[in-house]
Amino acid sequence: MSKFPLPLAEKQAALIADLRLIADPQERLMVIIDMVARLPGLTEVERVEANLVRGCMSRVWLVAEHQGERCRFRCEADAPMVQGLVGLLCHLYDEALPAEVASVEPVLWEALGLTRTLSPTRLNGLAAVRATMRAWALRLG
Repeated sequence: MSKFPLPLAEKQAALIADLRLIADPQERLMVIIDMVARLPGLTEVERVEANLVRGCMSRVWLVAEHQGERCRFRCEADAPMVQGLVGLLCHLYDEALPAEVASVEPVLWEALGLTRTLSPTRLNGLAAVRATMRAWALRLG
């Protein structure tokens, strides 16, 4: 078994397959929120203006780091549902190569039926988080 993470497209497909085992999209969303709630949050020092994502209705902080050749992402939001959603994005892109972060788009929302559940405002906020991650990865690449 390789010590390297799965390629990002495979990681996303596996995550979708696992979450699709839950038939109800609302229940899926609750599982996502619960799953991400167990991840470590940001420190007070990291919850600063410089780490706020522009374009989100809720306050969302994103910390991006480069470890070796991999990207590391951590985030926090001031609303539980938003925390779950952006946490899922961070989980997806964490440990990916910069080129993967820049090129592989998240298809989670559509594949899991969440685009019918989430408001346009939430989807726009998630797009803003994704755009921030992508821009950061492109600067590295």
